[in-house]
Amino acid sequence: MADITALSQLALQLLQQLISIQSFSKEEDRTADLIDQVLQQHGVKTHRKLNNIWAWNKHFDEGKPTVLLNSHHDTVKPNSGYTRDPYDAKIEDGKLYGLGSNDAGGCLVSLIAVFLYYHDQENLKYNFCLATTAEEEISGVNGLELIIPDLGKLDFGIVGEPTLMDLAIAERGLMVLDCVAHGRAGHAAREEGDNAIYKALADIEWFRNFKFPKESEVFGPIKMSVTIINAGSQHNVVPATCTFTVDVRVTDAYRNEEVLEIIRQHVSCDVTPRSIRLKPSSIDKKHPFVQAGVSLGRNTYGSPTTSDQSLLDISSIKIGPGDSARSHMADEFIYVDEIGEGIDLYIQMLSKII
Repeated sequence: MADITALSQLALQLLQQLISIQSFSKEEDRTADLIDQVLQQHGVKTHRKLNNIWAWNKHFDEGKPTVLLNSHHDTVKPNSGYTRDPYDAKIEDGKLYGLGSNDAGGCLVSLIAVFLYYHDQENLKYNFCLATTAEEEISGVNGLELIIPDLGKLDFGIVGEPTLMDLAIAERGLMVLDCVAHGRAGHAAREEGDNAIYKALADIEWFRNFKFPKESEVFGPIKMSVTIINAGSQHNVVPATCTFTVDVRVTDAYRNEEVLEIIRQHVSCDVTPRSIRLKPSSIDKKHPFVQAGVSLGRNTYGSPTTSDQSLLDISSIKIGPGDSARSHMADEFIYVDEIGEGIDLYIQMLSKII
């Protein structure tokens, strides 16, 4: 069993190294190399598929439940507002600056430290599976989703995203819908054609006003927003088609498939989801891990943003050091103390159920 202070130092040093390496989504090979190397240096037998690294605790027992520890090592591209070098992992005034420091580097290295804390321990009530994954920022198919079949049976998941170490007990799902209203082309000067824009307007008004019968205890109603609309080629031609895009934030009151079916029953346009992979999730407030967090003074809330948690079909919680409000911001940072606190709180919560 490693010392928590030593693990915090290891986590901080690893995060500084990770920040110094460009790791945009689909370009995470060098951060995967580093994570693989560090784990092996600590006696961990690792596995790799593309840019995903995973491992199990040393005394893995197939007869015991398994806890997944997951976070991602890809980043978005730095926005134009940066005033610092996004790859210069400097510590100033207690803040560690750098691209991916907050989202989700601090969570990633904290969970790696937690895994190392438990890795060599015998007689645990649970196994641990660490999965450090790629393509989270683009909801890519070659990240966590790719390796889930390789991870075996999982019973509970901790997904590391910046939550100020509060407990996100629910997460909205996401469906992006491409809609096409069909009419018939004609000359605008004559009474001919069937204007697809007018047909689309009726459906758009439905998306604007419809209320789903069930509401989430955490989030309230499902939110649907029409965000893009395109039609027409020139001023004197009645358009035959009108396309529009709808952003649907699905709550834990429904499955994505149910929402899609209800929508198709009410609108006349063709509705094609780009994906139904990003599922809503929730966990019972009475779950032992949630209760452990509450007993340590942590708050519970519903997260409006999506993460790799949406790809899991097991009970899971989203929790990690850092603040979601800092994600993707210019001059991104995480407080150094948040990393040590995160490791300590993760271990305290797990120790209450293990």
